[in-house]
Amino acid sequence: MLEEILAGGFQALGIPLPEGAPALYRAYLTALAAANRDFNLTAIETEEGAARLHILDSAAVLKAADLRGKTVLDVGTGGGLPGLAVAIAEPSAKVTLLDATEKKIRFLEDFSKSAGIGVQCVAARAEELGHDPEYRERFDAVVSRAVARLRVLAELCLPFVKVGGVFLAMKAEDSDEEIAEAENALNTLGARLRDVYEYVIPGTDVTRRVAVVEKLAPTPEKYPRRWAAMQKKPL
Repeated sequence: MLEEILAGGFQALGIPLPEGAPALYRAYLTALAAANRDFNLTAIETEEGAARLHILDSAAVLKAADLRGKTVLDVGTGGGLPGLAVAIAEPSAKVTLLDATEKKIRFLEDFSKSAGIGVQCVAARAEELGHDPEYRERFDAVVSRAVARLRVLAELCLPFVKVGGVFLAMKAEDSDEEIAEAENALNTLGARLRDVYEYVIPGTDVTRRVAVVEKLAPTPEKYPRRWAAMQKKPL
């Protein structure tokens, strides 16, 4: 059943499904369900729900931007989404998974090594790592499904993006107001909204969006600020 859902879903999205990817996705969802018993990674418990709302939803970012051969950072990856799903769907992408919770990163590191998936896993706070020269403005693309509003999420993510690269923010269908309010933040951080890619997750009636933000200039050095400052006075 999983293989059929993935094959049909990838076809509906217009994304090639690499040979061997269904087996990797099955192994991942099995490991995710097992780890979920020990710490909260997902509220979705059925295989079909996880296949559609995790894997297919995550893979859809590959239609929003060409990530072939690109360096990609997933900020606030949690249980590995969308980054790990992207790494399986586009093996040529060089994906780094970032989360502040060490046990989540340990889970992703252990699974990716056992499955032979070449991702880098980093346990750190994005607002701190964003000032590290090893990571700042080093990525062609940064993706995130984090729940923060776009103007806050942009401050966390855009410092990692190279000039000329993109920030891909996965959002709900009713995100017009959130996207509009982020205009000042994007301008301040050296970026602009290039496009909003909208899609329906195959096999569901759920419409989702990817806000495609283009990095035009270096982000001023003072950003990102501390998390408390971002929340108290968003850009």
